[in-house]
Amino acid sequence: MKYVSYWHDTAPRFVGAVEGPIEGHYDVAVVGGGFTGLGAARQLAMAGAKVIVLEAETVGYGASGRNGGHLNNGLAHSYLSAKQELGKERAIALYKALDASIDTLEAIIAEEGIDCNFRRAGKLKLASKPQHFEGLAKNFAAVHAEVDPDTALLSPDDLKSEIGSPFHGAMLSQKSAMMHMGRYVVGLAEAAKRRGALIVEKATVTDISKSGGRNVLKTANGIVTADSVLMASGAYTTPNFGYFRRRIMAVGSFIIATRPLTDQEIAATMPGNRTCVNSMNIGNYWRLSPDNRLIFGGRARFSATSDQRSDARSGAILRESLTRIFPQLARVEIDYCWGGLVDITKDRYPRAGFHDGLWYAMGYSGHGAQLSTHLGMTIADAILGRPDRNPVKGLEWPAVPGHFGKPWFLPFVGMYYKMLDKIQ
Repeated sequence: MKYVSYWHDTAPRFVGAVEGPIEGHYDVAVVGGGFTGLGAARQLAMAGAKVIVLEAETVGYGASGRNGGHLNNGLAHSYLSAKQELGKERAIALYKALDASIDTLEAIIAEEGIDCNFRRAGKLKLASKPQHFEGLAKNFAAVHAEVDPDTALLSPDDLKSEIGSPFHGAMLSQKSAMMHMGRYVVGLAEAAKRRGALIVEKATVTDISKSGGRNVLKTANGIVTADSVLMASGAYTTPNFGYFRRRIMAVGSFIIATRPLTDQEIAATMPGNRTCVNSMNIGNYWRLSPDNRLIFGGRARFSATSDQRSDARSGAILRESLTRIFPQLARVEIDYCWGGLVDITKDRYPRAGFHDGLWYAMGYSGHGAQLSTHLGMTIADAILGRPDRNPVKGLEWPAVPGHFGKPWFLPFVGMYYKMLDKIQ
């Protein structure tokens, strides 16, 4: 078993990063070389802006290269809950932004010729218990009538041709997609560079200050100045950016990947070949990889740590969950086990905008694979003075009470959700 991200291990290395000391002045400095930062950098460079991307590790090192590979349209939340919490107008705007994000990815992949196995697969939200189907049905009725007619409600009988495990019905979102995340992020970096962006790896930003109306960014590779700065570092935002750290909970997300499945195993397990997520509070999500592995993830443990020891413990829990859902795969070997941090906000809605001289886009709460490129481009347009399409502009973003960077309360959150899953 390899304790590395399948996406990292099966993608080419980005070789276009700048090496050596950096200096100079830029129109925009982007902090973070994942989907958000690279999408923004490409958009800015295409408009003629002089752009530098400052990545603390390597391109796609963080959540962009450590996720489950789902590109799900619509809201992660219940649409009904979002209407109640955000108001109908913003709930619809955010839902449509997630729809548009899939279109954005599809367009970039075609325009830049990125070989990343993009495919419109559709997503199944599966009812794990009979009582969960009632909630799915109510949410479906509102979504289908008000914002997304490309949805369907499936009965348990309908699911027999979709998935080789008993569930109590599902909501199908037909616009959802999947791709190879590692190949995409490398292709996006190459596209941003080709358009004129400068990409620097191993360039942790240790400080940002103001001097003469410019932003001064101190990095491990030197000092640069910029008229504008975009924070696109998500869960990997360093402690020196306290405003964001107090509003982001960096939570571990863990994933395993089986060996490639045979045609017979696929037919018995995932004949529908869609992205899937179940309805438990501590739920699981899964899909087939381009080489037919089952990629299976979830919040196995409520931890802010992702290293080989932590990932191994979480991988064992995920293996148990996989076996419960697909007992036919109980003896199938696990080839990959990895984890990473996701940036979760208190209400699990993303945030993007401008604060105290810094632009930002983050807080995707485990659903950034689809939205991040699009939202990065949206903020890039705002920086360029173009019409503002930000679906969360002006949304209040209070700090998480008692949180100053390390989410000490995660085990208690985990216990709470485990209790809910037992009684609901």
